[in-house]
Amino acid sequence: MKKVLFVLLGLAMACNSSQKATKEAPEMVKAEVNPVAIAETITEAELKEHLFIYAGDEFEGRETGEPGQKKAVEYLKAQYEKLGIPAAKGNGMYFQDVPLEMAKLPTGAIMANGKEYAIGEDFLTFTSSEGSYDNVVYVGYGIEEDTYSDYTDMDVQGKLVLMKSGEPMKEDGTYLVSGTSEKSIWSNASESVGKRTEVAQSKGATGILYYDSQNYARFKGYYDYMKNNDGGRMDLKSTDKTPSLVLLNTDMVKSMHPSIDEDSAGKTLDFSFAFNLETANVQIASENVAAILKGSEKPDEYVVISSHLDHIGVTKDGEINNGADDDGSGTVALLEIAEAFKTAADAGNGPKRSIVFLHVTGEEKGLLGSRYYTDVDPIFPLSKTVANLNIDMIGRIDPKREGDRNYIYLIGSDKLSTDLHELSEEVNEKYTNIELDYTYNDENDPNRFYYRSDHYNFAKNNIPIIFYFNGTHDDYHRPGDTPDKINYDLLQNRTRLVFHTAWEVANRDQRIVVDKATK
Repeated sequence: MKKVLFVLLGLAMACNSSQKATKEAPEMVKAEVNPVAIAETITEAELKEHLFIYAGDEFEGRETGEPGQKKAVEYLKAQYEKLGIPAAKGNGMYFQDVPLEMAKLPTGAIMANGKEYAIGEDFLTFTSSEGSYDNVVYVGYGIEEDTYSDYTDMDVQGKLVLMKSGEPMKEDGTYLVSGTSEKSIWSNASESVGKRTEVAQSKGATGILYYDSQNYARFKGYYDYMKNNDGGRMDLKSTDKTPSLVLLNTDMVKSMHPSIDEDSAGKTLDFSFAFNLETANVQIASENVAAILKGSEKPDEYVVISSHLDHIGVTKDGEINNGADDDGSGTVALLEIAEAFKTAADAGNGPKRSIVFLHVTGEEKGLLGSRYYTDVDPIFPLSKTVANLNIDMIGRIDPKREGDRNYIYLIGSDKLSTDLHELSEEVNEKYTNIELDYTYNDENDPNRFYYRSDHYNFAKNNIPIIFYFNGTHDDYHRPGDTPDKINYDLLQNRTRLVFHTAWEVANRDQRIVVDKATK
């Protein structure tokens, strides 16, 4: 903390010395902060000091809900208390409780038209399901938009529905929903199942049979991994009755509807179903950690800087997955950014907009902590949230990448806001000169990184985002991801880039403009 004193003295010396003082009393002039001086408080030494603790063996890999994760949140709380940055929820409440539930893989079978189908072979599901249906309502793609609906004249209240992946096309080869040659979000494998489930639930359906021949193998691999490791599926504890979702293989679905690939017209299928799938759920307590530095001029507008605090814990052989890069690097970067903003505030130059420092839990389990924050219990209104800058793995070098080591992958900066993208580019050119690599920003990126970290839960709510990422490496999700392998000079430079970007977003006159909002 000694560095803070010297920075404050330096800021005081930055006052405009040409101002004349009166004979009666010296004129008080507010220091104008040079953000470069503030950014220089973010140092390799302090990042390293934090990370060797946070990604040390004592934290046991920070598995969600486990003792190591509890140690991690206490560490973060202590750091914000030490910095004098208040809790986001007020009254010293740095923790936002995130109720979770672990569901083991179901056991049982499905009877369809008197024939028994086996879980893990003929179909996949990750939740329990019981009940009987005399028939099935086929709803084509299961899509509903302003100008298109597969549910027109279809009554699915209390019924079992069958739907397929993809989306309708016109005869000229364009997509009906988008009206162009570009696919819509309904063709996005990472998002479309959830959207279809939401629509079916709103229509009153109690069960969903889903057919996706292209991605069934992907779901099967996930199912087999869970089964072989005696794992379960962690999710937010739900108070709503979400329709049961069952993924059918090609043989099973063709026994019901042989022409499903060609036929998209809704109809009732004379096919009976009886579900007998049981599972055991375990309740898990976990927490987000959130602190806030209130804005001086626009305190009710918020810039959220985020990183995930969890990792994957300990292997079956007792080896600790320390998660130094994933996402210890983002976590300690966020702490250093918080300290930099607090240094400026202590000198009388706090940000115009409020800065929320958000450490989320359960990212490794499906972006659960950030989803709870955005979809269930936003501490601050999403309508007043100007942007989200998300940091997830910024301490290593992608071995597959060629070129200068002083780089960072940027993902999502232009997805919702041209304004944010241009600001990001200008900030980097002015202050840090890091190579901004947009390889994984490509819509056709097979890794789908845009959908795989916590920024996505903000983006889906039309909040502009930037995701900072160094790429994967051989130690990704392995015990070898240790703090001694971090490139601390790169971690420092990348952290300063995020700080400068947040500084500009927080202090500009107008909030970031959203010009590419999605539905």
